[in-house]
Amino acid sequence: MRYALIAFCVATVGLAGCEPSNQPASNSQSHLQNSVKRPAEGSQNPLRNAYFGDLHVHTQNSFDAYVFGVRRTPDDAYRFAKGESIAHDGGGSVALPSGRALDFYAVTDHGEYLGVTPALNDASHPLSKTATALAAFGSNAAEQEDTFFNIGLSIVTQNPIADIYDRDWVRKTWRETIAAADAHYLPGQFTTFAAYEFTAMRVVDLEASGAANLHRNVIFADGAPNDIFTTLISSNPEDLWSWMDELRLQGLNSMAIPHNSNGSNGMMFSLFDELGNPIANEAMASRLRNEPLVEITQIKGTSDTRPVFSPDDEWADFEHYPYLIGSTVASQEAEGSYVRPTLGLGLSTGKATGVNPFAFGLIGASDSHIAAGNYSEEHYSGKFPADGSGPAQRGSIPKGDAWAVDGEQLEGGHVGATAASYSAGALAGVWAENNTREAIFSALARKETFGTTGPRMKVRFFAGNFPSDILADANLVATAYAQGVPMGGKITAQGEAPAMLVWAMQDPHSASLDRAQVIKVWRTPEGEHREQVFDAVCSDGQAPNATTHRCGDNGATVDLTTCAITHGQGASELKAVWSDPQFDNKQSAVYYVRVLENPTCRWSTWDAMRNGTPPNPALPVTLQERAWSSPIWIN
Repeated sequence: MRYALIAFCVATVGLAGCEPSNQPASNSQSHLQNSVKRPAEGSQNPLRNAYFGDLHVHTQNSFDAYVFGVRRTPDDAYRFAKGESIAHDGGGSVALPSGRALDFYAVTDHGEYLGVTPALNDASHPLSKTATALAAFGSNAAEQEDTFFNIGLSIVTQNPIADIYDRDWVRKTWRETIAAADAHYLPGQFTTFAAYEFTAMRVVDLEASGAANLHRNVIFADGAPNDIFTTLISSNPEDLWSWMDELRLQGLNSMAIPHNSNGSNGMMFSLFDELGNPIANEAMASRLRNEPLVEITQIKGTSDTRPVFSPDDEWADFEHYPYLIGSTVASQEAEGSYVRPTLGLGLSTGKATGVNPFAFGLIGASDSHIAAGNYSEEHYSGKFPADGSGPAQRGSIPKGDAWAVDGEQLEGGHVGATAASYSAGALAGVWAENNTREAIFSALARKETFGTTGPRMKVRFFAGNFPSDILADANLVATAYAQGVPMGGKITAQGEAPAMLVWAMQDPHSASLDRAQVIKVWRTPEGEHREQVFDAVCSDGQAPNATTHRCGDNGATVDLTTCAITHGQGASELKAVWSDPQFDNKQSAVYYVRVLENPTCRWSTWDAMRNGTPPNPALPVTLQERAWSSPIWIN
């Protein structure tokens, strides 16, 4: 229990507010740290290219990462994303499979105590002489565990430890974070953003180490302030949005991207503040302005939906991370924790108030704490050094003669059941004119984005008044832009159902595509959640059943003794024009696309196969990798 609370405090680094003296400099005193300016390179494609990246990566500058043994730097993180091999602090090295460099990347270390923990362990730094540092890293460091517990508890109790809360050092580390992003930015080839994580939490059960997750990653378009706004100033997201609005008036554009709403106990997408009061329209508008996107999937699970909300969706029970952050306390499957019911809540809220605070687009991310994202089940390398050091440490093979169970401590202090529930990370996809900060950030802001569970499948989604023969149009994409809107857009349909162009392309390094689906969400006049899943286009020459709206099984299988997949079934491309057969032009609805690959081995099954042991019976054996488009809102 004691270690679980330490892990909670260390991993969350949030839930704080403190004295006015800890406030960042006022706007008039805040000096802007401008990014290095280089001329844009590369061709400009007005019809936009697909680019893949990760906007959620941690290094040693994050309090929890350093405590758990991470020594990789922001420079290491960017080198990894550009295709280089870097050291893995759990042993060996890690690199992107086949050297496939990413297109964009952002280091998002926890802003709270940013860079302070490495300084405590640096004999040349004044912070290493403090009582707190000596207890943790000194020659007689017998109180290391208690020290880490106290640091975490200081954040949870909103009482920073005076001898180590060095705001000047945090600012210096932040400037170095910006400099690393600027140094690796190659316009036209590789895009970086200055970024950090705002690590807000709300205690649910302090004794059992449970807290609801309200984390956001703050991404700056180009240029960044000289100071950051953290939960040690205020843990209220509304205060964060106000700070971002003030910076925008100074010419510094940014966005905040919530993640792991699945671990928020319904609080991430709530219409009430932390005191239980209704959130004002002004605050809801501020949220919409500052948070255009959410992470739908990452290493700590998927936040699309659950069977309790989507009983007729056969694919709703996918990569479920059942815990609150840093504990084995179960997270409630509440409506405000998941994307799909929240999209419907946004419709009814917009109708009632005139503001839809949940009109967000979708991306994926890794949330890696080893500087290197996981995007492959076959080459999974863990979230922390401990679970990345071997399959026994992450619960995918037996430890001794038994499997890890809830609450069992494994090597490195990780709870086996928690590590075994991690996913293999995810990626953000964007459609942008070229690979520059301006173009990538603009794509993120207008929500022309999609998230994948790791494979680099491409997804396009348009809705409009398209001609019946648009699929034969040699200028298909240009026509779709001219006569409709892409994902992230809104249209009004006064007559018949609009035509929807659904288009998915396989990652050539991954499995074939099984089907592409359109998910429709709406609310009844009484505010009740409604949804329906339609298979829009099937693989292998099939057509969706007119009654069930489902494709048949295409026969693809997985050999669990080798993890070999079936070849010959599935498609490299799925493309169709689809219209809602139940369209009602008096009803507002939101639609988004989900694309499913053929089944493949989960990372835990790859571990077991290589070890010559059966897969952990508590874990899924196979999965269907997938991608989600951002929605389109109609009426």
